Amino acid sequence: MATYLDFEYKIKFIQEDIISAQVRHDYTAVEELKKKLDKEVEKIYKNLSDFQKLQLARHLDRPYALDYINLIMKDKYEIHGDRHFRDDAAIMCYMGYIGDEKVVVIGEQKGRGTKNKLKRNFGMPHPEGYRKALRAAKLAEKFNLPLLMLIDTPGAYPGIGAEERNQSEAIARNLLELAELKTPTISVVIGEGGSGGALAIGVADKFAMMRYSIFSVISPEGCAAILWNDPKKVETATNALKITSQDLKDLDLIDDIINEPLIGAHREKEAAASAIADYFLKEVAKLKAMSEEERMDARYAKLTKPGAFAELEITPAV
Repeated sequence: MATYLDFEYKIKFIQEDIISAQVRHDYTAVEELKKKLDKEVEKIYKNLSDFQKLQLARHLDRPYALDYINLIMKDKYEIHGDRHFRDDAAIMCYMGYIGDEKVVVIGEQKGRGTKNKLKRNFGMPHPEGYRKALRAAKLAEKFNLPLLMLIDTPGAYPGIGAEERNQSEAIARNLLELAELKTPTISVVIGEGGSGGALAIGVADKFAMMRYSIFSVISPEGCAAILWNDPKKVETATNALKITSQDLKDLDLIDDIINEPLIGAHREKEAAASAIADYFLKEVAKLKAMSEEERMDARYAKLTKPGAFAELEITPAV
């Protein structure tokens, strides 16, 4: 059964009417209802608030990394383990093909259903997950394969075991190593990009976000708890944090917004997957056209641009 958010219920009723008309073989009514649905979708989704976009980023039916991997990759082979501690199921690594391009894909996986959510640790990687991701990235570098990273996590796991195994060091190591990786890299936020858990696979030549994804230093719930000690302030925190794809594009903190279907990736998964694959192949072609030195210089300039400042010489007043 599809899940509908509060502001999507008009769409639900129209879609139910379309199904009913199809059962009756009333094709004239179907066409009229489809036109009505298109108008309602445009009316709702072109006027979403930041909080509604947050809800879409966390939608229960929104495609996860493994959904996209299964839709866009062929002849794929999973890479397991960090060769130090264990295989962290919250991060998945695959080698295979996207189109005719041989690639390595790394994705954070949240999981569906209680059993699978527990297996994936609700999409919160342990340090061994980030070390597995780095091992896969180094494999891509060794064989000169483009790297695609799919971000979708509320954050790195903050448990005692993760801290004992150096969670912060694992994240910091990934930031350093991915910045120096000598193969074309593209990172895409497909849902929720939370704090260091997202940054750990977010350093790339190109950084993009899906239309209804978010990227933040802290969750709106965490922000509301710290600033106001009031969970009812989540919507206020969401607006203040500027975490939507358009906010981050306006601030020049991301390179591109991938236009998933207007009705959302959770309603048209195949079209959303095609948008990611098309973007990846297009950007990889551009990166491959550059020399390694040009690509590394462009990456360095991009990574050092946020927060850059210049000192002004002030002449004292006479």
